[in-house]
Amino acid sequence: MPRKLLLPYKSVFSHFRAPRGLHDSSAMNAARSGYRVFSANSTAASTELAKKITERLGAELGKSVVYQETNGETRVEIKESVRGQDIFIIQTIPRDVNTAVMELLIMAYALKTSCARNIIGVIPYFPYSKQSKMRKRGSIVCKLLASMLAKAGLTHIITMDLHQKEIQGFFSFPVDNLRASPFLLQYIQEEIPDYRNAVIVAKSPGAAKRAQSYAERLRLGLAVIHGEAQCTEQDMDDGRHSPPMLKNATVHPGLELPLMMAKEKPPITVVGDVGGRIAIIVDDIIDDVESFVAAAEILKERGAYKIFVMATHGLLSADAPRLIEESSIDEVVVTNTVPHEVQKLQCPKIKTVDISLILSEAIRRIHNGESMAYLFRNITVDD
Repeated sequence: MPRKLLLPYKSVFSHFRAPRGLHDSSAMNAARSGYRVFSANSTAASTELAKKITERLGAELGKSVVYQETNGETRVEIKESVRGQDIFIIQTIPRDVNTAVMELLIMAYALKTSCARNIIGVIPYFPYSKQSKMRKRGSIVCKLLASMLAKAGLTHIITMDLHQKEIQGFFSFPVDNLRASPFLLQYIQEEIPDYRNAVIVAKSPGAAKRAQSYAERLRLGLAVIHGEAQCTEQDMDDGRHSPPMLKNATVHPGLELPLMMAKEKPPITVVGDVGGRIAIIVDDIIDDVESFVAAAEILKERGAYKIFVMATHGLLSADAPRLIEESSIDEVVVTNTVPHEVQKLQCPKIKTVDISLILSEAIRRIHNGESMAYLFRNITVDD
């Protein structure tokens, strides 16, 4: 039998052409290279940050509807095609935290089922970040939320100043934890007259690393508030500090544990000199302001003539504006990671620093596949 001639694969099909309307893979990838920015908030006050970010990007906010039905359920409707695109969901967390979380989860799932290529959550303040450690018989809620976001369809998260850096390990996808310290440092240098006569203050030993990072870059002194206010004699006599009654319990002799000494903090004191200086208290979250107000009173007693509070996330819950207004604090400076316009109306001492610039740049770099290292220059782990 005559041997058949095997032609190369290319020569056999070289005369075929793609039908009209179909494109090669490179053209299809180019068509899919777009991105959209959506806001998952149902309240107008919470969409301000999303509008600032889209203005800096020169893009329009994605068309979607997020609302609460009469029975309290959250409904999300995507009003445009997102197939094959990178989608960025901007979600700021208002006072109704649980509603905001559900809005984010439902929108992510809606985009996932609409065949979005990548779904990146831009969550400047990550909720439940304070519940990132096991306490007694509680639970690590932050880990639960991370699992829920992954299940809903998120593939990446951009956040800012996580309460604990270790939270990044809860996620099964990349997390970019940006820092607000460059913006707060710039505010100190430009808006606080005679800041060279200031001292950076940590209101507790746990915040000392962050305060040290600020002090080193500003080349200022450092002070740490340590201890707690001691109880009065009346508090000691009302029975609250009495030891509990021990029940009769049988313990095996071999299982007797050594006596554990009770933990007791010393009287409150300030380690460092603040006399005749401007005191700048730095932290990541300012929520319940009682501890900041108490710290300001101590600093005032030690001779500080002006007191500032700098924090990334201004939750300012409950009656925080009133307490700040009546306290020795001269100014509270926070970023717009959390909407706080109502609190600003109640307390003129609250000032806002805009961080939409770094968030918009992070979105642009992630979409274009560029390095994020530029956004972390001169940033330390302790920020």
